[in-house]
Amino acid sequence: MRQIGFSIYPAHTSTEKNLAYIDLANKYNFKRIFTCLLSVKGDREKILAEFKKTIAYANKYDMKVIADINPEVFKELGVDYSNLGIFKDMGLYGIRLDNGFSGKEESAMSYNKYGLKIELNMSAGTKYVDNIFSYQPNSENIFGCHNFYPHKYSGIGYDHFMKCNRQFKNYGIRTAAFVSSATAQFGPWPVSEGLCTLEDDRNLPIDTQAKHLFASGLIDDVLIANAFASEDEMKALSQINPYRMSFKVHLVNGISNLERSIILDHVHNNRGDISDYIIRSCGSRVEDPGSEYKPFNTVDIKRGDITIDNCL
Repeated sequence: MRQIGFSIYPAHTSTEKNLAYIDLANKYNFKRIFTCLLSVKGDREKILAEFKKTIAYANKYDMKVIADINPEVFKELGVDYSNLGIFKDMGLYGIRLDNGFSGKEESAMSYNKYGLKIELNMSAGTKYVDNIFSYQPNSENIFGCHNFYPHKYSGIGYDHFMKCNRQFKNYGIRTAAFVSSATAQFGPWPVSEGLCTLEDDRNLPIDTQAKHLFASGLIDDVLIANAFASEDEMKALSQINPYRMSFKVHLVNGISNLERSIILDHVHNNRGDISDYIIRSCGSRVEDPGSEYKPFNTVDIKRGDITIDNCL
């Protein structure tokens, strides 16, 4: 099942605010949480205690929390890849390797006795995942998740995005990518230019970003990267059907009830003889045979317009 998620950063805001944010997310059926151990500075014991408290609160709602780490975090925590008990003690569902090991270690970690998920960075486009699978990991415990990018023009392009997605989906891996809130102010660092995976999506409404990712057919989970998203944004994400593409439509004045029904009440499918320029849906011909569509609003057609062929 595809899911929506959000991010919390206990090192950058109060526990109370994070718990309230989790409550809000639960109201709209968010099920995944991204958090980050890479940018933890200061009193590590205190911060880790706050992480643990926040994660425990999320777990009460059956949310799945995955923390971003790298080999340096392993060293700082005194953790060996053969024993991931500290992450289980924190209440985590899994760990995301922002930077990885040699491939052998990732495979070994996938067999951890705690059942922790090992999430791989999807955005590099190298043979990293192929190398890991050459060591025959427990594929049930391997996930994939793209990066997010804080600066304009630094996000990945769509062709590269799809290439990376296909690499991971070839192994049947669950995948995730990020969208950006327009109201949020921070991520692992202060951000003001958004925090998304795809550069094309940076300035789009958050629900449009998510629809774009889901429409690829290769992304299972969509996560808000920055915090805190507004309630309106969370509500908008919760109303998306991740399995069916939908569009916002602005209808012109004066259309008939039949035309309105064709546009709004039908499920539209693109014809098999696909055009590079238009999406053609022919269902109304079958469902409304004999209906006569007289010429109406016959203006020049522009990109993004919806038309109904008339009787001429």
